[in-house]
Amino acid sequence: MSSQSEIDVVTAEFFGAFDNRGGRTADLDRIRRLVLPGGVIVKTGPEFTVYTVEEFIAPRRTLLGDGRLTEFSEWESSERTDIAGDIASRFGEYRKSGVLDGEPFEGGGVKTIQFVRTPDGWRISAFSWYDHD
Repeated sequence: MSSQSEIDVVTAEFFGAFDNRGGRTADLDRIRRLVLPGGVIVKTGPEFTVYTVEEFIAPRRTLLGDGRLTEFSEWESSERTDIAGDIASRFGEYRKSGVLDGEPFEGGGVKTIQFVRTPDGWRISAFSWYDHD
């Protein structure tokens, strides 16, 4: 499998971790496997926040598991990946939809994901995102 294909798989697994459509439980534990333990996670925009992996997972586990956010999914709508040896950078737009507090919503934004090749394959070392809406 090519590096591009492997990175595509990791990225799809990452986006899929938040999916709770059809009553399924979001698989947020997968984030610990996909993102290096010291990974840096940044949300930009009006609520600029820097997270550790655990700080990122905790509120999402609550939101996706307590019934407030249901039928949620997000997916890449475009991407560009640059690979140089054992490092890669991916820049892409994404879309999301779900039902929050009983109200359907759709949105999207931009994510940048940094990857490194480890002995266990490609992993995320950092990611940042900005929501358009």
